[in-house]
Amino acid sequence: MREDKQDTNLTVTEDVSKKVLEKFDTESNVRKLKNRKIAIIISVLAIAYSAYHLYVTYNPIPALLQRSIHMSFGMALIFLLYPVVKKQDKSKIPFYDWILFLLSILTSAYLFMEYSAIVTTRGGIPNTMDIIAAIVTVILVLEAARRVTGIILPILALIFLSYPFFSHMTWLPNMLMTRPFDLGDIFGQLYLKTEGLFSTAIGASVQFIFLFILFGAFLSKSGMGQLFNDLAMALAGSKQGGPAKVAVISSGFMGSINGAAVANVVGTGAFTIPLMKKIGYQKNFAGAVEASASIGGQILPPIMGASAFIMAETTGIAYGTIALAALLPAVLYFLAVIMQVHFRAGRRNLKGIPKADLPRVKEVIKERGHLLLPIFGLVIMLFMNIPIGFAAFYTIILTVIVASFRKTTRMSIKDILEAMENGARQSLSVMIACAVVGIIIGVVSLTSFGTVMTSAITSLGSGSLFFTLFLTMIASIILGMGLPSIPAYIITATMTAPALAEFGVPVLVAHLFVFYFGIFANITPPVALAAFAGAGISGGNPMKTGFIALRLALAGFIIPYLFVYNPAMLLIDPNGLPVNATEFPMPDVMEIVLIVLTSIIGVIGLAASLEGFFKAEVKVFMRLILGAGSLLLIIPETTTDIIGLLVVLVIFAMNYLKNKKDNKKMSTESAS
Repeated sequence: MREDKQDTNLTVTEDVSKKVLEKFDTESNVRKLKNRKIAIIISVLAIAYSAYHLYVTYNPIPALLQRSIHMSFGMALIFLLYPVVKKQDKSKIPFYDWILFLLSILTSAYLFMEYSAIVTTRGGIPNTMDIIAAIVTVILVLEAARRVTGIILPILALIFLSYPFFSHMTWLPNMLMTRPFDLGDIFGQLYLKTEGLFSTAIGASVQFIFLFILFGAFLSKSGMGQLFNDLAMALAGSKQGGPAKVAVISSGFMGSINGAAVANVVGTGAFTIPLMKKIGYQKNFAGAVEASASIGGQILPPIMGASAFIMAETTGIAYGTIALAALLPAVLYFLAVIMQVHFRAGRRNLKGIPKADLPRVKEVIKERGHLLLPIFGLVIMLFMNIPIGFAAFYTIILTVIVASFRKTTRMSIKDILEAMENGARQSLSVMIACAVVGIIIGVVSLTSFGTVMTSAITSLGSGSLFFTLFLTMIASIILGMGLPSIPAYIITATMTAPALAEFGVPVLVAHLFVFYFGIFANITPPVALAAFAGAGISGGNPMKTGFIALRLALAGFIIPYLFVYNPAMLLIDPNGLPVNATEFPMPDVMEIVLIVLTSIIGVIGLAASLEGFFKAEVKVFMRLILGAGSLLLIIPETTTDIIGLLVVLVIFAMNYLKNKKDNKKMSTESAS
């Protein structure tokens, strides 16, 4: 495929970044109010929202009420911040959004007033007013979600919500038929119980997702993003193709903390993409590198965009077990991306940035290295099994303390308040997405649709684990398209992961499998928002950028299949344990060492085959053989490892000798 002529435009203005962010990241499409007093009121409300979550961490109230305040207060902020449509005047708030603001507050106020009667006198059985309040709340949730996340998630929720209204119809297939449900059954489930709008999804949002987003806001305010950029520049900037490696490293770390792929692409990409173009990377490739790295951050421990904590809450498996299990696949994924950009640089002879223009590692650590202490502290607390919410709370306090160690990172009272406001604003997209996911969970719980979905996937899989995995992958990608990582994981885990249990796949392995594909949906055309955002920054073609990002992320589509067939890749040994086991022994040390070594060599070989380069050009036929050998190496089996190792080493040796011969010939010609 012929690549576009090199674009050497190195300037990405703040205005361009904002336009790209607003186009591909609907949660950034907020009002910029002219009325200073109203803007201050919204800031105060956002700070109060953050203060509420810090308070209830240590002073919890009944789950239904705690979750309803979280949701209604968040919706109220959404109607003040987000316009009905993108093109609407963003300088003022129309009267009807003030009405929606008040209605959002009333949905929680009504539950507070009626809570005692709901749980005692009525026993959760709704009356007419309950049903009206529930319908209003559902409408508000769907509209708020449409404004923040776009139309996909609300449409998906409406499809599910419509199901119980006609699920008793005789024209449906038998497997889809249920008993009749009335309005009280449906909306009572969604509004009066913790199995609908106020399900575990919104519960996770209020208990720890919000706190981790707030933690990210505090880190950002203290200069963590600058630390990651500078450290990546110091470590990799001078290497061959350095700026692309900087993009992979910095975007990976930032993506792990903030979990916002599109925002990360735009924020980090505004700095890294022009550098990649400057040294000679083609613009579509530059945008794709940033997109694939930003997405990959969400599979990278320790934080994994907060999804690791959701997984721990959902499966009952300790956070430490999940973080260790996710480590090797994440390392292999990033190694695959880095090696592809390295081989691309080698094939095109792309140099790095002169060392004189780069910061030194020692200076970077001295200036901002202390900001890593809260992350280390968080990991230690989580491995000590301190409750996730408390760990997040302590880490926020630790961040403020540690940031004060140096003047350049010290946070003033104004900085702290701004971090609280930013954290509240950034949490709204996840909060409202979790609320909408609650509608889906409520319907699944009411109608047992999850069992139907599991049955359908296993039936279509025709008793084959591989075909069932493939169908689960497709379902996870479709369900995850255009969604934030956390709701994408919750939906895919609810709808598709149970199908794998039918084949004896351990619950941890099944959840990681669907988690991967829910994440990578964001770089899978035709709805590849992260890649499209990268193209917006680079000036490239969105679809071409999407397909290049897909190629860069190829390892991420292969590795989940491998750890299903051999969970030792996740550093666990589930043999002899039940499918729903929550604790796993470690494999033998030698088995781990062999898996790590063969997987690393296999990933490097796969990258070389995709790029067609290792020391010298690899011809098409040899690329196919190298790719096949690399896949055999990645498969953790002794026979495949031996065959794959021989194939990869032979081709690498051939190319090494060819490169040596070519260099000698060039030296001779130059001397003569």
